[in-house]
Amino acid sequence: MNRSLLIADDDPQILLALRIMLQPEGYQLTFCQSPAAVLSELRQRDYDAVLLDLNYQADTTSGVEGIRLLQQISAAEDCPPLIVMTGYGTVGIAVEAMRHGAADFIEKPWDNERLLSVLRNQVCLTQQRRQSRVLTAQNQLLQQQLQPVPAGIIAQSGAMQQLLEQLEKLAQSEMNILLTGENGTGKSLLADHLHRCSARCNQPFVSVNMGAISENLFESEMFGHVKGAFTDAKTNRIGRFEMAQDGTLFLDEIANVPLSQQAKLLRVLEQRQFEKLGSSKTQQANVRIVSATNANLTELVQQGAFRQDLLYRLNTVEIVVPPLRERPADILPLAQNFLRTHADKYRLALPELSSAALCALQQYPWPGNIRELSHVMERALFLCQQTLIDVADLNLPVAGHHAGQIDFQQATLDQIEKEVLLQRMQRCQHKPDEIAESLGLSRSAYYRRLEKFGL
Repeated sequence: MNRSLLIADDDPQILLALRIMLQPEGYQLTFCQSPAAVLSELRQRDYDAVLLDLNYQADTTSGVEGIRLLQQISAAEDCPPLIVMTGYGTVGIAVEAMRHGAADFIEKPWDNERLLSVLRNQVCLTQQRRQSRVLTAQNQLLQQQLQPVPAGIIAQSGAMQQLLEQLEKLAQSEMNILLTGENGTGKSLLADHLHRCSARCNQPFVSVNMGAISENLFESEMFGHVKGAFTDAKTNRIGRFEMAQDGTLFLDEIANVPLSQQAKLLRVLEQRQFEKLGSSKTQQANVRIVSATNANLTELVQQGAFRQDLLYRLNTVEIVVPPLRERPADILPLAQNFLRTHADKYRLALPELSSAALCALQQYPWPGNIRELSHVMERALFLCQQTLIDVADLNLPVAGHHAGQIDFQQATLDQIEKEVLLQRMQRCQHKPDEIAESLGLSRSAYYRRLEKFGL
């Protein structure tokens, strides 16, 4: 892990001596020779510790300049550990420095072992605090996104076996991957699998639904913000790029990023740098980007709704995930897997599927793909009698059934709405923009209904 130090002293010989001693220890060093330069540097980036001289003007031994600088630095948010040093060490100066925010005190000429020990301890504490904040933010995000997911990847079909083989090979690279395919085909699960097969597998995997982020909160969600950046910014916030540092950032529903925000995302992908909202400090973004969409991004580029240069950054390699109807060999293994997973979850006996139910599962076109299959098996677990799931327990729409044939006197509003959605998805060939427009819904409202009905 990188360890960055800002060192401030007006004596070039002191700076040279510190460079000779600290560079072999693996520190990344930045040098300043004036209080103004120190403040400017700290506004631009974060450091793990600051080694600070207390005297800058010739013949000045009072330490007043250094104490004033200490006060300015320590008043800032997320102040790094401040280690002061002076050639005129007295107990009084040391006490004054500690009172104004210094973490430790070094007297010139220093003892090498003591200086190295102090630096190691303070840098370690900084990195632990930083990691703790990131882990806390990750845990909060996971709690918000907690939902049942498939227990594993089922790949009995030749199409999926070939896709997994390709994905596992690509995982060894650092290329950005774009996963395309219909809703519910398992793109998020494949993104997680790619991360687990990569060299970043021991680092964070952070998933974010880009369709759920409003335009006015985009920068705060993705890059974070500092306290006071806007009216409701009561505390500092860590963004998704910082959460995913050294790991993988999965941008689901990437087509939903507002055009006005796409340039900001492009800048991070190109320069690997970003600033928190309300801060001028530049942070490095060492993340691998995996994105997913069910939209045709090429068409969106032609319509002026998606930046072509951003598409080029995202789709170094594009992987098309086939819909469930094109991988029939996976339907029954997936169904059995979901049934077993849900039975374990609810601590129920594992029922069997009748031969008629197995046939119905294979014949149904699955417009909602794997996600719909999971919901069907969860529902059937509770609808079935004793230990056998029959066709009626699956509650699948009858082939060729149209919304107009529903008994509106008996059907619930949810049943009618789901049937309309299914028929419209088939008519519009699963094109989300076209479906949403035909129903008079926004894209996000359409996705909410898909999730509601397990489609």
